[in-house]
Amino acid sequence: MDIILVTTIIASLFLLIGIAEPLAARLRLPYSVILALLGIMVAAGASFFLRTELTDALNPVAEAILGLPIRSNVFLYVFLPTLLFQVTLVMDLRRMVDDWVPILVLAVVAVIVATLVIGYALSWTSALPLAACLLIGAIVSTTDPSAVVSIFRSISAPKRLARIIEGESLLNDAAAIALFGLFMGFVMAGVPDPTLQGALAQFPLLILGGALVGWVMARAALWLMIFVSQHDLAIISISVALPYLSYVAAEQLVGASGVIAAVAAGLTLNLLGPGRLPPGSWSNLREVWGLLAHWAGALIFILAALLIPRLLDEVRLSDLALVVVVILAAITARVIILFGLMPFLSLIRLSPVVERPYRVAILWGGLRGAVTLALALAVTESFRVPVEVKRVVGILATGFTLFTLLVQGTTLRWVIKRLGLDRLSALDAALSKQVVAVALQKVREDVATTTESYELTRETVRSEAKRFAARLDKAVKDAEEGEEISDKNRVTLGLIALAGAEREMILARFRERAISSRLSDRILSDADRLIEAARSGGRTGYQRAARRSLGNGPGFRAAVFLHNRLRLSGPLGRRTADRFEILLSQRLILRDLHGFIDTRIRRIHGRRIADLLHDLLDRRLEQVEQGLDGMRLQYPGYAEELERRFIRRSALRLEEREYDTMRADGLIGAELHMALVQDVAARRKRADDRPTLDLAVQKSDLVRQFPLFSGLDEKTLHRLSKALVTRYVNADDKIIRRDTPARNVHFIASGAVELQAAGQTWRLGRGEMFGQMAILMQKPRRTEVTAIAPSSLLVLDEARFRRLLKRSKILQDAVIDSARRRGLDPAQILAAVGVTVPSEPLAETGADKPATTSHKDSGRAEEAIPEKPASAPSEEPQGAAEVEDPPVGGGADPSAPASPAAAEEAPEQPEAAPKRKRAKSASRTGSETVEQDEDPKPGRTGTV
Repeated sequence: MDIILVTTIIASLFLLIGIAEPLAARLRLPYSVILALLGIMVAAGASFFLRTELTDALNPVAEAILGLPIRSNVFLYVFLPTLLFQVTLVMDLRRMVDDWVPILVLAVVAVIVATLVIGYALSWTSALPLAACLLIGAIVSTTDPSAVVSIFRSISAPKRLARIIEGESLLNDAAAIALFGLFMGFVMAGVPDPTLQGALAQFPLLILGGALVGWVMARAALWLMIFVSQHDLAIISISVALPYLSYVAAEQLVGASGVIAAVAAGLTLNLLGPGRLPPGSWSNLREVWGLLAHWAGALIFILAALLIPRLLDEVRLSDLALVVVVILAAITARVIILFGLMPFLSLIRLSPVVERPYRVAILWGGLRGAVTLALALAVTESFRVPVEVKRVVGILATGFTLFTLLVQGTTLRWVIKRLGLDRLSALDAALSKQVVAVALQKVREDVATTTESYELTRETVRSEAKRFAARLDKAVKDAEEGEEISDKNRVTLGLIALAGAEREMILARFRERAISSRLSDRILSDADRLIEAARSGGRTGYQRAARRSLGNGPGFRAAVFLHNRLRLSGPLGRRTADRFEILLSQRLILRDLHGFIDTRIRRIHGRRIADLLHDLLDRRLEQVEQGLDGMRLQYPGYAEELERRFIRRSALRLEEREYDTMRADGLIGAELHMALVQDVAARRKRADDRPTLDLAVQKSDLVRQFPLFSGLDEKTLHRLSKALVTRYVNADDKIIRRDTPARNVHFIASGAVELQAAGQTWRLGRGEMFGQMAILMQKPRRTEVTAIAPSSLLVLDEARFRRLLKRSKILQDAVIDSARRRGLDPAQILAAVGVTVPSEPLAETGADKPATTSHKDSGRAEEAIPEKPASAPSEEPQGAAEVEDPPVGGGADPSAPASPAAAEEAPEQPEAAPKRKRAKSASRTGSETVEQDEDPKPGRTGTV
């Protein structure tokens, strides 16, 4: 074939691609339908010109078009990896994880159900063997959601719904092709009736093998990209090679699914790439892949459409009846999934509720496309498949694809209109009238200022102002006569707008490099979750999503498990550093959102709604500040390093902006500007490297700052920091259970815990200890200790605690005071460790006034210490002057009585225990505020 002619044809195909999108918008048809129609028209025109004698001059062109080397491998090995890989690069994986159950069920179960329903329906109505019928079912079971997704986006359908459909389409291609490979093997081997169990048994191996190959290839490619990270074109070139090498390696070397390998490679690069590649390189890579996927998707549709006349060459009347059977069976299988399985998943809360109109739209929008035609073409090309089977497969697959494109695709928008999905809701319609009125009022103010600046003639300004005033009066009248919006709905709309503004600010901060690329996806996912939660749950949903964004997810809990159980601190250090950076970014963004409320939301929804949103935003900001204060207390040095890094990055951003302004104003030339920008880029690269959080070093610093250890010498502190074991617990975790042997003493580095014993409840905060009395009395624990906030504990074993008790006077005073509060003899308790108790009594604090200790630390509030009964003598412990600004309770302040919570085990004689009086306390821990209201009833602890 003449290379010039082939080049001309390919260029002409790109010309068709260029006009297809605007043509689809003008005709209000799906883009894929227009591409398919153009391809069919080109193929039909070429066939006509070749067969007629009127245009012999065009015969070479027609022969070239019909003779293009279009094979199934071109679709499967050239275009399909590109499409799959690009989709995985732009997917929001963290949001996909929220809906992984419905996505997997729809992608895998729906394909299997469609294959079985279509296969058995054909086997009952045709003479084809069961293997061939199941093969046809696998071929036509995959869907192309591009049409329905694009229409959903145009009518502002819920993003979660579109995300589920996109995830389903991505994975159902892999599932359908895997099933196609299984049944194709049975057909070529001449197995007429394969067992379903044997076929499905190979399915997991194809999936797992492909996923493993894709993951390994992506990790290797990412390592190579990091090695050449200074060269954007090299990174893009490596990324282009990745899906194809993964696909070929899985198919040819391992015998697994190449589609799954390409998907796994894209998912791995999407997950790890943003945090390890330069932000500019990652953005360029995604833009290039977007263009490649656009071309690949268009070419695959046009080229597949060129095959339709060839595949329908030997159609018979009986074949049309089988096409109808396939259509009815495919719709039935789709109905089973959408109206049977989806409501069940929603009922058991594994899937979002999908309203009936949307399910009808999804049912009618299940179009088939190029993948179906490519698989059918692969069957027709195989010499090991019987001739009759090849003919029927080609005709049924092509006929069904044409039905979905020409019937369903062209009527899909009409169906959506009949379902009412293209109309605004009553709430949005009422809001739109008010928005128009407010916007026109603002426009009038701006136009008045503009006309004064341009000094236009008074007559022109007056005439145009009169026309604009008429439009404004009509908009205000419509808004006043429209349906009144309730305050509840106004709050919901305001929260949606607020969450949307938060998302835009995150993107702006990311473009300015104030937020690192490795965390931007996670922060954006939290913002998207806020939008959807506000849309579905109003104020309650917004608050729940806000709390979730500040909580510790499964990854952090897994890192805590690795640290607590296996002493692997690397993952926990990285997760803790990520949390630092996220909290710093959220604080910056939340403070800026107050201005958005005053300038935008107040004008539309009024002062009362704006004040309510200010209050909700202040609560979020307070929670962020509490989290930062707690982490500063636990990791003071690291927090300072991160804040310094943030300042350096902000300064570099402002410096680069100033150079750009000077270049735009002509103050500096292009050469000087390039040199200055390169210098800034080099310094930014150094500033982008986040300092490593070394938990061991931070623990050593924390031990030195711990008040209970302030009297120890440097050598002892060094040994103690090695002996102490850091333990991280989440809220509601059980730290100590009743009747367990006493082996350790716990010191609270941050957070808060609750102790329950003998019908009473106490709460302890930072700087306090628990577990010491059970160790010294050699009795099982009679107290249950539960974390009421994410907490960090320093744990010391019994032997080391006894040795430490001999050295530390402050620790001895804490134990003595704790024992006397409970009516126990401290001399007898400490005699076992060889410590002599001073004979003089401690100074009384008074029976009517609870003792308190104030703090200067910004991250902690005062915590009231329950009083000591007047009957219990006390004395001032020695060495109290050695502690400056001591923390609350538990022996941490030698000048104040220890909290009863420090003595967590109930005494053997309940009548000897001191009686607690009503107390009111508030202790701001590292991550939450703990309040305790006055209540004479034992066990009443207030709220967290």
